[in-house]
Amino acid sequence: MFYWLTVFSDGGDFFNLFRYITFRAGGAFFTALLFGFIFGRPLINFLKRKQINGQPIRADGPESHILTKAGTPTMGGLLILGALLTSTLLWSRLDNGFVWIVLFVTTGFGLIGFADDYAKVSLKSHKGVSGKVRILSGIIISVIAALLASKLHPDPLTNQLALPFLKNALINLGPFFILFGAFVILGAANSVNLTDGLDGLAIMPVMIAAAALGIISYAVGRVDFTQYLDVHYVPGTSELLVFSAGLIGGGLGFLWYNAPPAAVFMGDTGSLSLGGALGAIAVLTKHELVMGIIGGLFVVEALSVIIQVLYFKLTGRRVFLMAPIHHHFEKKGWAEPQIVIRFWIIALILAMIGLATLKVR
Repeated sequence: MFYWLTVFSDGGDFFNLFRYITFRAGGAFFTALLFGFIFGRPLINFLKRKQINGQPIRADGPESHILTKAGTPTMGGLLILGALLTSTLLWSRLDNGFVWIVLFVTTGFGLIGFADDYAKVSLKSHKGVSGKVRILSGIIISVIAALLASKLHPDPLTNQLALPFLKNALINLGPFFILFGAFVILGAANSVNLTDGLDGLAIMPVMIAAAALGIISYAVGRVDFTQYLDVHYVPGTSELLVFSAGLIGGGLGFLWYNAPPAAVFMGDTGSLSLGGALGAIAVLTKHELVMGIIGGLFVVEALSVIIQVLYFKLTGRRVFLMAPIHHHFEKKGWAEPQIVIRFWIIALILAMIGLATLKVR
């Protein structure tokens, strides 16, 4: 919205700053951060009043959680979503289709997560909304987003899969691109959801991934950068840097209250929406495979669950002491802060490797 203040600019005054994406990204970051600090405590107090017993704790989870996490309210993702949506609507160009696709995915998965969190709290059960309903709803949102993305991509890139580390390498997926793009978005949403199991564990890797994808979005949306880096030019994606900056600011505002011991959990409201947003940015920027590197921590968390379930069905035994894999390390005796910080380090390393794909070709 603030972008339209440029109509008052003669090219050399304060209003001209709003033309620059980097300036508006900074504005989005600080707006989201301030939103988190202002509304964080009132929201937590409200959630505590409405959720007397807090988020239901799984009886089959780590024993320590029953003592340390009981009574902690959930739905803290509302704080991140509020900060993210407000900052994006204020600071981004609202005539940019890529921005609206990401907002659609974020809001859509946020509603799914909110419904699940509400069901858990109201029914006092960790089961929530039916898994089939959640997956079907997620598929619908993801397919629509992938279809819209294919319409916005320039003709040479429509329905094409870009390969990292190779110059100008594309694979024409045809109509299967819609299914592939939907898989990336849905997979990212559910992978982040599985990672959200310890205080601060998911939000920092999400912010790290958002920072990496924000840089990629800015680069592939500028023809001069794409020519220098030999990556595919997707006009308009630079505006997603504003969204990414808002996500980071909102995430920091939330982490202030989610740092161990957490005053509030983000819940599915936050994890599904933020994961979906990361997947959507990857699809829009033609960096779906690179997302597998940047979000490698989320991939490992999801794979640990898949491997555990399949192996148990086949043999009746378990590969991990407990899945997702962060609970495996809890069972091995690692302290929660130790797991969280080491996973943050891994997420940062993977993000740097993902960024390196921009130049290593």
